[in-house]
Amino acid sequence: MPTPRPSRTRTGTRTRTAALLLTTAAALALGPVGCGGPRPAPDAGHSTQKAAAVPAVPAVPKAAAAPAGLPGMPPLLARDDVYAADRPNRLSPVVQGFPSRVYVPNTNSNTVSVIDPATYKVIETIPVGVQPQHVVPSWDLKTLWVNNNRGHTLTPIDPATGVAGKPVEVHDPYNLYFTPNGKYAVVMASMDRELVFRDPHTMARKKTVPVTCYGVNHADFSADGRYFVVSCEFSGELLKVDTEKMEVVGQQKLPFQGAMPQDVKISPDGKTFYIADMMAHGMWVLDGDTFTTPRLLPTGKGCHGLYVSRDSKEMYVSNRGEGTVSVFDFTKNALTKKWHLPNGGSPDMGGVSADGKVLWLSGRYNSEVYAIDTTTGHQLARIPVGSGPHGLAVYPQPGRYSLGHTGIFR
Repeated sequence: MPTPRPSRTRTGTRTRTAALLLTTAAALALGPVGCGGPRPAPDAGHSTQKAAAVPAVPAVPKAAAAPAGLPGMPPLLARDDVYAADRPNRLSPVVQGFPSRVYVPNTNSNTVSVIDPATYKVIETIPVGVQPQHVVPSWDLKTLWVNNNRGHTLTPIDPATGVAGKPVEVHDPYNLYFTPNGKYAVVMASMDRELVFRDPHTMARKKTVPVTCYGVNHADFSADGRYFVVSCEFSGELLKVDTEKMEVVGQQKLPFQGAMPQDVKISPDGKTFYIADMMAHGMWVLDGDTFTTPRLLPTGKGCHGLYVSRDSKEMYVSNRGEGTVSVFDFTKNALTKKWHLPNGGSPDMGGVSADGKVLWLSGRYNSEVYAIDTTTGHQLARIPVGSGPHGLAVYPQPGRYSLGHTGIFR
């Protein structure tokens, strides 16, 4: 198994200051440069579409402007932190009236359990399609999509009312993502061996991209949104996909016999991708730009889900096979803590509460959900739900728009 790597003179000051002020004033008059780039190019055979409107969000302290990204993508709020919009309780006006809930898809029960996080109790059980895998917030934050994998449908839930709508026919929706400009939904059709680009509202098919790996399941986007990295669970491979061209531009086999990559998450500075691997029992550390062979950082048995803290300093890593959560410090580039669930468990997928104080994870093989204090690692609650709970969504969460899965917000 690979191992981890672990003083000036005062002469001319007034003249230079005056020149600087004049230059700054001219720049302000011209307006910001490089924020969002050109408008998206039209689809072949389709009329030109306007870039999707990004939901408003309360102002945050500005850092240096990030370079222009994918055409139509809202620019990042900070050059060195892709999660700058995800600070505690910084909710978009779109979601501020939504009740705080935890939506748990029960894969074997064909239901979604709805938990009130204030009481740690299930307050409703919603029947959905066959084999729901993940509950995914839409790009515009207005809808929660339940991925009914073997039922070949998506069930929309209105997060304002908790009411489920009419299912939409979508074949093999194991997981669901959205391009950073809001132009497409991307269905991870695991058994079909396809990435299917669809209309993000109607889910009408726009382009199908066949892949040669097996089990496409999770992904995350580069800081500029121009490409995304996809894990292929059943063949132990990674894909690199050009977002705008909708084409696979890179593919590699992980250097571990029997590798089963799962969740994918980019570092706050946008330089590194982390890929959980449930058979290699750790995270692959990948340079997405070069897409060279990654190195393995062991975390624990059954490494599965990856969730960034609200201050962008840490990442919580669920180790499903041993009932633990490892804590990775981005600044130290090291694992610093490991939390053990009392009496074990099978922590899988989930998310962080809006205030950042609680990590919510499904117990895949124990028909339960765990609430974990992110300061101490102590278990706050263990809540019985249906059979086979999987990709639960904590909602609402901070952020301007969703990239999909159980909640990747920018």
